[in-house]
Amino acid sequence: MELNSNQIREILPHRYPMQLVDKITDFEPGEWAEGIKCVTVNEPFFQGHFPEAHVMPGVLIIEALAQTGAVAILSKEEFKGKIAFFGGIKNARFRQQVRPGDVLTLRCEIIERKGPVGFGKAVAKVGDKVAAQAEISFVIGQ
Repeated sequence: MELNSNQIREILPHRYPMQLVDKITDFEPGEWAEGIKCVTVNEPFFQGHFPEAHVMPGVLIIEALAQTGAVAILSKEEFKGKIAFFGGIKNARFRQQVRPGDVLTLRCEIIERKGPVGFGKAVAKVGDKVAAQAEISFVIGQ
């Protein structure tokens, strides 16, 4: 099941410049989601990171992964209309730079959940190469 950017906005509260997922390519509510971020030279963060050598900030790659995971959990009927807040990030690794023209493939799997608290395993790739990976935790709130 696919979601376009407008459909993603119905699930997530993020707006420009913080909506970092362009499309959800497939997902299972409450279980996992896969999406893409098409990185362009027009991203506002490239003005300062770095003007002479554009590289997408690693923290924004992690944020894109978290938003992908948020689509997975917030598309579950019991959490519709809620917000998923970061609880923590563990074992984050950055393995490849992400630059303008890259298509970042995002996957987040919800691996455990106890009430409003959950944990996800997330991987971002460019082509078949891992760009970043992390374990993330979240808390579902208002």
